[in-house]
Amino acid sequence: MHYREWQPPASLSGYVRYFWMLESDQPETFVFRPIPDGCPGLIFQSDSFFDQEGKKLPGLFLYGQTTRLNELTSAGLFRTFGVYLYPHALRTIFGLRADELTDSCLDLTLRRYRDDSALHEQLKHATAPADWMKVLSDYLLQEIRRHEASLDPGLHQALERLQWAGASLREVREELRLSERTLERKFKEHIGISPKLFSRICRFQSALVQLRQQSFDKLSDIGYEQEYADQSHFIRTFREFSGLTPDEFRRRSAEVVENFPIVRR
Repeated sequence: MHYREWQPPASLSGYVRYFWMLESDQPETFVFRPIPDGCPGLIFQSDSFFDQEGKKLPGLFLYGQTTRLNELTSAGLFRTFGVYLYPHALRTIFGLRADELTDSCLDLTLRRYRDDSALHEQLKHATAPADWMKVLSDYLLQEIRRHEASLDPGLHQALERLQWAGASLREVREELRLSERTLERKFKEHIGISPKLFSRICRFQSALVQLRQQSFDKLSDIGYEQEYADQSHFIRTFREFSGLTPDEFRRRSAEVVENFPIVRR
């Protein structure tokens, strides 16, 4: 299994966190379990992935917020190229109500690109990551210009405070002078989930980073440092978002791609 990552061009740096590619070099079956991370994305893949109901995923699709457990299975050799977007990108790039794609995806195989040709066909005819990045970057910039949907400054501040500063919802509402209902409406429309759920996912992700980096003496230290009520609360939340306890995650998961681990049975 090989993984690579690239930074976006400057024109997309406020919308795209990075481009990534995952390739298998063994004709095996792998089970992946996407983990909620507060971000949507776009994936171009070799028609090798199936959802937990056995339905083949589109060759090119846009996905929204992940909030519940799901499993994807790959069959045989595959190559997957992804665009990891910022939380607001469904609204600011594509002009979509973000909650319409929560725990769902949008088939982009019929989307048009330059010269009225299908975007998916353009990508299939390209052969190298640099070409895929060029096609997708041009497409995303085209969508941004078409919709002209800038991010609300207050919402941007809320995202920054919740995602990187560990602020509480009460602190965010007081700083922005927004009512609970107004903040809820803005998050549902622009991010796809409630601010409370987004905050919970951010705290879970912070705990997950600490687990990955092994920056603890014992597992209970993570729950304490991330301000969970107690150890059982931490384990319960971890299992809710990952399907495994923290100890099981360490033993049974292989994260070649962050937040897209292979799960060993």
